[in-house]
Amino acid sequence: MTRPTVHPETPRVAVASGCVLGEGPVWDQRTGTLLWVDIKGEAVWRFEPGTGASMSLPVSERVGFIALTEDPDVMIAGFKSGLARLHLPSGRREPLVQPEPDQPGNRINDGHVGPDGNLFFGTMDDDGKEPTGRFYRWDGKRLETFGKSFVVTNGPAVSHDGRTIYTVDSPGRLIYAHDLDEGRPGPARPFVRFEEGWGHPDGMAIDAEGHVWVCHWGSSRITRFAPDGEPERVVPVPTAQVTKCAFGGPDLTTLYIATAGIGRDPHIDPMAGHLFSVETGIRGLPAYIARV
Repeated sequence: MTRPTVHPETPRVAVASGCVLGEGPVWDQRTGTLLWVDIKGEAVWRFEPGTGASMSLPVSERVGFIALTEDPDVMIAGFKSGLARLHLPSGRREPLVQPEPDQPGNRINDGHVGPDGNLFFGTMDDDGKEPTGRFYRWDGKRLETFGKSFVVTNGPAVSHDGRTIYTVDSPGRLIYAHDLDEGRPGPARPFVRFEEGWGHPDGMAIDAEGHVWVCHWGSSRITRFAPDGEPERVVPVPTAQVTKCAFGGPDLTTLYIATAGIGRDPHIDPMAGHLFSVETGIRGLPAYIARV
């Protein structure tokens, strides 16, 4: 295995949000804003880098991810109770689908919109103990599951060329790749196995060169993996629980990084739960619009 380079710039705090479990950053190019969620803080956050303004919207339920729709004021949100349209200015919700009515202990975790506008997302045991989590594909009409069952699912993320989708078994420290055939994921094959000392793989982002940027829960960093699974660079992050990243900014070269404060001593880890940003010099992919 090649030795990765260390990114020359350290991420800085973009928003001192202090999230309990910050997750799911998404850049909206239309409005020049970054949106992300605090799953256990039950809130959706919004940040305008141009003005420095930020705000949070209480949603009174655990929310795992948000995805863009054709209306910049409306998101698809993955609540514990199921998928719903969320009107940001008012907080109004329109329920869409409940993927697991027979699993009341589960909740929706991470999600991603593919280039075709279909939604991919995972579920997990809310207590993080039982392997009841699954991955799903939803086109607005049919809900299909794929892959194995896990305790904690993370990802998914579609490659730059739309031919591969990556998924994560966080407790198992394993990232999988699935070939996409007409938008449907095929069987899983191992992509990267996290070594001891790396923490656990969490959320990820794909850049325009096809590299995969994976956040390390419990290990204060992000690793950029080449398409063959070799680590290319490491971005140190000044807090332990790094959850998910997304490219943003006018040229999509700014990496925004969500983190979690849950279980951290603020005297030891004072920046836990904040949103960070760092310039990468590498262009990312735009967030796609959910057409469901």
